[in-house]
Amino acid sequence: MPLLAGKKHLLRFCQGLVVPLVLVAVWEGLSRSGRINPQLLPAPSQIMAKWWETLKPAEPYDAAKTFFLRWLVSGELLADSVASLYRVLVGFVLGAGLALPIGLLMGAHRTVYRLFNPLMQILRPIPPIAFIPLSILWFGLGNPPAFFLISLGAFFPVLVNTIIGVRNVDSIYLRAARNLGASGRTLFLRIILPAAAPYILTGMRIGIGVAFIVVIVAEMIAVNNGLGYRILEAREFYWSDKIIVGMLTIGLLGLALDTGMEKLNAHLLRWHRGLDNS
Repeated sequence: MPLLAGKKHLLRFCQGLVVPLVLVAVWEGLSRSGRINPQLLPAPSQIMAKWWETLKPAEPYDAAKTFFLRWLVSGELLADSVASLYRVLVGFVLGAGLALPIGLLMGAHRTVYRLFNPLMQILRPIPPIAFIPLSILWFGLGNPPAFFLISLGAFFPVLVNTIIGVRNVDSIYLRAARNLGASGRTLFLRIILPAAAPYILTGMRIGIGVAFIVVIVAEMIAVNNGLGYRILEAREFYWSDKIIVGMLTIGLLGLALDTGMEKLNAHLLRWHRGLDNS
């Protein structure tokens, strides 16, 4: 059975590669035939060469450093990727950590919901990008404004999904637990929180995706490293191949984060009857 499941996963992975590989082949052919201006849209082979160039360490070999450490520290692309991921994770933890208790309170208590919902509904449609001028005024340049913008982007998806999850808990379970003498603490930990967990985790998955979008914008404004900064730098010098390298790196990192969140959700929600384990 494990071997059969492995073959199924491998088949699905290969099927997912068909369309991208065909598009890359067509793109390469059009570029080599001269139908596409390489200055505007470089060939995939040129982009891969630039990708490798940005991965290579800039400093000479130092025997005192391990191979991995040299590449991690001095490779421009890897250093920028680490900087962006650091900002995403810190901002996401701040935003989700604040949204989760507020969402639980708003979902569980009608009075709290009535008090805070108008304010949240006013702030929620405002994109985090609109807060860039204020974030720079409040926090200056560097990581603090980036953390603020990223946490703001992650805050509302987690908040909204948490509220929906708590408010959608089946009242039958609540009445049954109260009839059996469950305390408020037991009711929250054993009924409300597990029932709302699928919604909460979905909000976190959406929130970390939004956080990764916001970090690129924040890095174009407030910091001097990271993938967003590097793309903006490449635009200034009209390095289209480097721009695409940064974009593809963002896509791969976003895919890795989303896949990680999906695996985490599947692990934490193994008990959920609606989960497809096939």
